[in-house]
Amino acid sequence: MIKVIIVDDSPFMRKILRRIIENEDNIVVVGEAKNGQEALECIYTLKPDVITLDIEMPVMDGLTALRKIIDTFNIPVIMLSSYTKEGAQLTLKALEEGAFDFIPKPTNIFKTEGQAFKQELISKIKVAAESKRRVIKPNKSNKSKPKVTHMCVNNERFEYLIAIGTSTGGPRALQDVIPLIPKSINASIVVVQHMPPKFTKSLAERLNSISQVDVFEGEDNLILKRGCCYIAPGDFHMKVIKDNDVYKLKLDKTPHVKGLRPSVDVLMESVAKIKDLKIIGVIMTGMGTDGAKGVIEIKKANGYIIVQDKESSTVFGMPKAAIKTNCVDKIVPLNRIADEIIEIVGV
Repeated sequence: MIKVIIVDDSPFMRKILRRIIENEDNIVVVGEAKNGQEALECIYTLKPDVITLDIEMPVMDGLTALRKIIDTFNIPVIMLSSYTKEGAQLTLKALEEGAFDFIPKPTNIFKTEGQAFKQELISKIKVAAESKRRVIKPNKSNKSKPKVTHMCVNNERFEYLIAIGTSTGGPRALQDVIPLIPKSINASIVVVQHMPPKFTKSLAERLNSISQVDVFEGEDNLILKRGCCYIAPGDFHMKVIKDNDVYKLKLDKTPHVKGLRPSVDVLMESVAKIKDLKIIGVIMTGMGTDGAKGVIEIKKANGYIIVQDKESSTVFGMPKAAIKTNCVDKIVPLNRIADEIIEIVGV
């Protein structure tokens, strides 16, 4: 039985979350709290397996409570956040601080009764409870150099195209990879991180502020440049195409793949069709199997596949599915992924 504590200052939201959670077999709500201080007091006595934690609360907000939970207990925390730009930025901060994952609150509170929200909540609670790693504390020693502001106007040709796919645990994992890649890398980088709209924009801005390469949220028809990284925007599939002598991003809203948009498979399958560049595929932490088909296609195109190992993954679902394809060239811990890329590509 999975024991959950719900932390939210809204009695209505607590009631809805309890109803959704307790409608599922093998999950029980053992307690509720209306702020972070109450949550900390509950944890000592109720010993939950998972905590759902609102970000904006009185007395003690979610970020403050999260830091104390991470420092004191070994319990995975799922943040509930708003769809606003500020909500997205606070969510990314929570993920950096060690939150297991997050769920955006629907803009209309009555949509919390919708099937999609219910499925996402239950799925993430189960994965959090089952995760062998439980909580992976943030690596606070990994401080990147301050960003030197410059626009990505590099017209130099590049030999490599690097496609990265990740999901649960990905925002934090990307911060251990992208900032370590030098601006002079002989490559362009495209990334799918499973996130809703606004959250991918904030992720791109955050990565850009701490990275040597320039990081953007992808836009339709944007020309890829050397030493630049492009994050697929939430709710859009992102592909790479060749148009005359340049490589462009193409965005579309074709149907979800495995319930996902953006999809790692969609991105990687498009990248595999680029014949005059050397391709590297990277699969990192995440739940599900997205990316496995893409890995197969990249390998068919003589690409090179790097996968994050189990020990450093928040969730080993996507890496495990990639490994099962027997197309993987190297399995490495998170802190070795950037080194592997640099070693293969050169600068």
